[in-house]
Amino acid sequence: MRGRIIKRKGSNNYTIVLQLGLDPATGKRKQQWITAGSSKREAEKQMAKLIHELDNGNYVKPDKTRMKDYLERWLSDYAKPNLSPRSYDRYIGIINKYLIPELGSIHLTQLRPEHLQKHYTSGLNSGLSARTVRYHHALIHIALQTAVKWGLINRNVADAVDPPRFERSVMQTWNEDEVNRFLEAAKESHYYPLFYTALFTGMRRGELLALRWQDVDFIYSQIYISRSLHQLRNGSYIFTQPKSEKSRRTIALSSSLFFVLSEHRQVKETEALLMGQYLNDTDLVFNKLGKPLRPNTVTYAWERIAARNGVKVIRLHDARHTHASLMLKQGIHPKIVQERLGHASIQMTLDTYSHVAPGIQQAAAESFDKLLRRDNQNEISSKLVANS
Repeated sequence: MRGRIIKRKGSNNYTIVLQLGLDPATGKRKQQWITAGSSKREAEKQMAKLIHELDNGNYVKPDKTRMKDYLERWLSDYAKPNLSPRSYDRYIGIINKYLIPELGSIHLTQLRPEHLQKHYTSGLNSGLSARTVRYHHALIHIALQTAVKWGLINRNVADAVDPPRFERSVMQTWNEDEVNRFLEAAKESHYYPLFYTALFTGMRRGELLALRWQDVDFIYSQIYISRSLHQLRNGSYIFTQPKSEKSRRTIALSSSLFFVLSEHRQVKETEALLMGQYLNDTDLVFNKLGKPLRPNTVTYAWERIAARNGVKVIRLHDARHTHASLMLKQGIHPKIVQERLGHASIQMTLDTYSHVAPGIQQAAAESFDKLLRRDNQNEISSKLVANS
């Protein structure tokens, strides 16, 4: 007999006694006692499943490792050596703030899909966005998949849980008038050169804050993007390499941006001389007393200037979307926009800015019409007037 079910004395709960064979060291029969709840039928199903796992070599002996201990081990043994410092820092925050308080006391081998489903529902009810909860799901999935590889569990229960769906928020951008109004209002701010660069290049916030003077080519009027700056939870800063080769790119400067950055460099050179120093090519273009700017402080300044001057408040990241949308509306080829933004493919650019497509389509149709039917313009105009 491979296993049996017994009912505990003085309790309605059942226990599965699984026969694991003989211990080669002692020659004694090995058994595994597993709590199976209060339903005999469910206990029978669970025992059949365990016996099937034994027969197929997939059985993992339950141990007393709790999710808290496993997640902490996973962070130190897997996440730290394999993930970027930024991802590792983010995972620490999620695990300590959300996962350990809700799932930490559960044994790793006893984790069930319903535990994860409850965690996702609890997160949504507490005000977390569906996108954030999906990020929790992704973290849990990769952590449990590592446990499968390590032989601690035989399946990833996250595969049996569907994270909540989320709808992408409607993209917020500025039109030409709003861009000009914002920049006029920002002129008195020392962030003005940064905000101008954001709107006229479509660079990401981290890319802007990591920019060095050696990355600005005043001879060929170009900016070279090769890294990004991030601030960790402990307040320290790190510079990371681009996620993809497409993110490592060159962006041509407009005449006005060339002028803004040239003036900004002169200001920084004067500041350095007043402090008895010289401006180095390795110095950050946008800094405070030579130190990196705090990303959240920059974002707050952006939103404050917009709000105080009656300009629609959008995220600093939406400066990137504004840059792309206005270029596409001007008829700039999507391939050029893709290269400026550092998108992995032109399809990504087209999908992201599909809302601009109707205007581009109409402009293209009109241009084609003018090109091939110029001889008939007078006749077409007469008919339109007659029908109006």
